[in-house]
Amino acid sequence: MELSRILIQLVLWAAILHQLNQAIGFPLHAAALDDIPAYSDSTKSDKDWRLQVDAHVKEFEHLASILRDEVVNRLERLGKVSDSPEFLQRTFMSPAALRAGQLIRTWMADAGLFTWIDDMGNVHGRFDGMNSSAPALLIGSHMDTVIDAGRYDGALGIISAIAAVKALQRSGKLRDYPRPIEIIAFSDEEGVRFQTTFLGSGAVAGTLSPHLLQVKDKRGTTVQQALEKLSFPGTVESLNNLKYEPESVWGYVEVHIEQGPVLEAKGLPLGVVDAIAGQTRLRVSMKGSAGHAGTVPMAMRKDPMPAAAQAIVAIEEICIRLPQSDDHATASQRTPNTGGTLVCTVGEIASWPGASNVIPGEVTFSVDVRAKDDTIRELAVRNMEQMINEICGNRAIGCTIERKNEARTVDCDQQLTERLTESAIAATSELFTVTGVQTAIPELVPTISSGAGHDALAMAQLTKVGIIFVRCTGGISHSPEENVLDDDILAAGLAMHSFLEADLPKSQTA
Repeated sequence: MELSRILIQLVLWAAILHQLNQAIGFPLHAAALDDIPAYSDSTKSDKDWRLQVDAHVKEFEHLASILRDEVVNRLERLGKVSDSPEFLQRTFMSPAALRAGQLIRTWMADAGLFTWIDDMGNVHGRFDGMNSSAPALLIGSHMDTVIDAGRYDGALGIISAIAAVKALQRSGKLRDYPRPIEIIAFSDEEGVRFQTTFLGSGAVAGTLSPHLLQVKDKRGTTVQQALEKLSFPGTVESLNNLKYEPESVWGYVEVHIEQGPVLEAKGLPLGVVDAIAGQTRLRVSMKGSAGHAGTVPMAMRKDPMPAAAQAIVAIEEICIRLPQSDDHATASQRTPNTGGTLVCTVGEIASWPGASNVIPGEVTFSVDVRAKDDTIRELAVRNMEQMINEICGNRAIGCTIERKNEARTVDCDQQLTERLTESAIAATSELFTVTGVQTAIPELVPTISSGAGHDALAMAQLTKVGIIFVRCTGGISHSPEENVLDDDILAAGLAMHSFLEADLPKSQTA
């Protein structure tokens, strides 16, 4: 009789393994059954036990279908919403950006959220919870992209947040959330069109200066004109009205791909961020005299292109070897920058009139400077400005340097980071259990500093912030090669779901 009962249990375990494998699509191992109710003599019957197991399987199947499968599908759909038929591109207030906003809005509504679009084009989805007047938890990321982008940067944070809220809504738990939850898809973080980052989150945080409405894109269109063209007010008053009051916000959380190689090197899907590097973005314009390429002698030229080339090399040298003061130290006297303390990029350069047989009359280029130490960053920028002005003076070239964006280093809130770490550990443990991954790494969720500027950088001027990083293949981002594993998308969703569940009454999480 005892042997017969053991055989029955073995058959049941085999059936459960197969059922879980079919339900969630993972290569399951025995460790995946740790959370399944154990069979014991106190169990009323094999049937009751099977019912408990079936309930557990269905619950995980339901979560995986929303937090992984649906998110993957929606990322693919959103990744096809582009202003170019050849590559992914969505910039501030472009036709594709508007279509993307409407699509995101339908997904927010599907999760039970009340939706609207504000006067800066940000898409909001809100659920008031049990206390509509309590400070709100804001969750967000950006829906704009760089040119020739990947589909995960920004979009993953929006869609994963929607999925986590939807999972709570479908289980009937969302109505018991103690405070409002508001998901925001920010209209501009990358700053591609106007070379001014955080137009979306900066408006909500109240950090945008009114003069930004007059900043022009390459076609001469101002931010104000771009807004007015789409029937947004585009006024200083409407800009001021977008600002949230600090007392109305509990905190801000963002899920974002790491955009770096650390998590992949550690073999881990998730990390948490302790700080975001400060950044300065410059626009340098050098003006000389345009002329015929074949008739103006070299000694008589005022050519801004060699001046720009010399300046760009000087910028690189400043960032390779850290400046120690405002005076010009030689390269050998500077400290080698071997740990990525300071990074500088010239990512855009243009000449006018831009013909092969014409000496340029004007050359413009961008400079992106980032450092985790604001003192080092500011010192580097001042060194650059001084060096560029000297080069222009020596070559009799006119020169203007404009600071397009300035953001100080931001420390993530310690308590919020600890909570996100707990949720990410729970998610990683569950994912590893289900997939049978075994690791001896003592720190399942590492703490990482972010060199990339995220919307949390702007939102930190309004409230406390926390960020979860998600592993991306090869650390590649801002590229069509950008990729996130489906399992890691699930881990991010589970972490956000766990983070939200922790605020529910205990009876709801049991």
